[in-house]
Amino acid sequence: MEIITTRQNGETIACLIGRLDTPASQEVAPQIESLKEDAAGTLVLDCSKLSYISSSGLRIFLTLRKAAAEKGGTVIVQDISDEIRSVFMMTGFLNLFTIR
Repeated sequence: MEIITTRQNGETIACLIGRLDTPASQEVAPQIESLKEDAAGTLVLDCSKLSYISSSGLRIFLTLRKAAAEKGGTVIVQDISDEIRSVFMMTGFLNLFTIR
């Protein structure tokens, strides 16, 4: 799992690459802490290269959403695959996040 972070047009964009499962969630924990610091603005989670998400991965999305809410920021999830959209639908995450 890899996260590449860039800033563009006033947004922090985190491109998630690979499988976001339990081992990967632990591996990217330091990067997630860094993203939480940017949560006061607009944080875009680019899922175009995310092939799988587990409950641990979903927990990361919730953690970022909570950090953004506390700081007055926004989390946008973009370019999710049909498989990940299905997981979001089953878990109610489609209602929690702005999807583009």
